[in-house]
Amino acid sequence: MTGAARGIGRATALAFARLGARVAVCDKLAAELDDVAAELSELDALVTARLMDVRDAEQVRALRDEIAATTAGSVDVLVNNAGGGFKASFLETSSRGEAALIAENFTQVTSCLREFVPLMGDGARIVNVTSIEAHRAGPGFGIYSAMKAAVESLTKTLALELAEMRIRVNAVAPDMIPTPGDADLAAAVGMSDHGSYDQPWPDDGTPDDVAGVIVFLASGLARFVTGTTVHVDGGTHAASGWRRGPAGGWLL
Repeated sequence: MTGAARGIGRATALAFARLGARVAVCDKLAAELDDVAAELSELDALVTARLMDVRDAEQVRALRDEIAATTAGSVDVLVNNAGGGFKASFLETSSRGEAALIAENFTQVTSCLREFVPLMGDGARIVNVTSIEAHRAGPGFGIYSAMKAAVESLTKTLALELAEMRIRVNAVAPDMIPTPGDADLAAAVGMSDHGSYDQPWPDDGTPDDVAGVIVFLASGLARFVTGTTVHVDGGTHAASGWRRGPAGGWLL
């Protein structure tokens, strides 16, 4: 589980643990990673907690080796959750900034897939966390959105390529989910109190809402589900620009 120190990653790691799974987690946030590792240990569910940067392919390989040695070379579920970005128009984004966004949101996913798929056997599952921005324009977040769309496309392709190995590959696409690390991003995109004023659902989603869908996709209940994306966004993607009017009803 990448990006497991807080937010959706932390909620997902704990959700798997409470259902009896053994969980390996990694993140670059030391204090928060220690906290989730302690909780997993209390549940007797921790395989390893590794402080690392998933953008570094060598560190990903070292994590693979550690997990392989600890689990007799078997991984049942891979959740690619790590990612992030910053607000800047395309013309304001330097080539260095672009490279950082690509590494943060796409290359690290392909690195994890290359290292961990060979450890996965019949019935294994992969869940990639993308974003609603993979499905709509992202002004101010063009490269980030493009990379999330790239992961979306790769999810579909891998679902076909890995089908003969009986490995299912799916994605979840959240909208803004209130987490301890998103206050600056929420402000940048004009949201108040972390919530989207155009979101159809009357209250905000939580990391647990996304974690529940990830666990479902990784479970036997989703045995025949592969190559698809579940939108966990309170209906924002379905709304396609429709919003609640001040006097009730819907406006476009």
